[in-house]
Amino acid sequence: MFFRLIQPEKPLETVGKMAVYAFVFPGQGSQSVGMGAELAQAFPAARAVFEEMDEALGERLSKTIFEGPMEALTSTENTQPALMAVSMAVMRVLETEGGLDLAAKVSLLAGHSLGEYAALAAGRAFSISEAARLLRLRGQAMQKAVPAGQGGMAAIIGGTLAQVQEICTEAGKGSVLEIANDNGGGQIVISGAMDAIDKAVALAKEMKIKRALKLPVSAPFHSSLMRPAEDIMAEALAMTDIASPIVPVIANVTAERETDADTIRTNLTKQVTGRVRWRESVEAMSGSGIDTFVEIGAGKVLSGLIRRIDPEVSTLSVGTPADIETLLKSF
Repeated sequence: MFFRLIQPEKPLETVGKMAVYAFVFPGQGSQSVGMGAELAQAFPAARAVFEEMDEALGERLSKTIFEGPMEALTSTENTQPALMAVSMAVMRVLETEGGLDLAAKVSLLAGHSLGEYAALAAGRAFSISEAARLLRLRGQAMQKAVPAGQGGMAAIIGGTLAQVQEICTEAGKGSVLEIANDNGGGQIVISGAMDAIDKAVALAKEMKIKRALKLPVSAPFHSSLMRPAEDIMAEALAMTDIASPIVPVIANVTAERETDADTIRTNLTKQVTGRVRWRESVEAMSGSGIDTFVEIGAGKVLSGLIRRIDPEVSTLSVGTPADIETLLKSF
């Protein structure tokens, strides 16, 4: 989950043959009605991805993605597999129509929250169908973990990690309030009991932090209040065949590259209640030599966050046929 605060992309005009690429996959907050529709109309390979998702879920979620209504699309159990499918539609077109050799061209993969499942599907750790089923279950379990109205999230803009931790400690006394996302660029999302969220927003304003606002979400994601959902996902992931991805994937909860299937399973389980370490993940990738980040799927939110974390890197958001053409020309 992230607050939309988008910075213009640094174009790929500096990208040459020696560019070192990471593909990154967006999470909740990037969805919009109609996303992926142009791809599905233009490419049979993209249509096949949405059909595979629909078959796995036993319903035409693709119709909701393309036509709405927005209220249905933003339901967590729909948003999660929907965003994954859009990302994988882009990937499928890049590989089948563009001849992309992922392992040869891309050094690292990463995704924000549910985007980690898309990254793993892109890396062949599991199938699109398996990712869709897991994300549908994940969305349902996270929604049911806390009764409606009892938990929430807030974005704290312009505060340091230490300041936000201080806010959580003070406002969360006798309750649950934790850092859920360290998104970078001064954007930190907190999660927990609703009364603690209200106190935190007020306290942040008292501390003269630039901005603090409650987010329009229905549950306190990535907090210990999600423990029931974590238990459900642990059971589901234990029964899921996971392969070693063909490209290393940066894990949300550790900000470290992973290829071991058992470690990936453990990290995905912990991710339900754990902090999304996006800032650390981007810093780890750029520190390892990545100079070009390609956002695969809906929206441009991750590109904006990445540019705020490291203004020296190049970014490109790829979600349409024209975007795909631009990317393929850069290789």
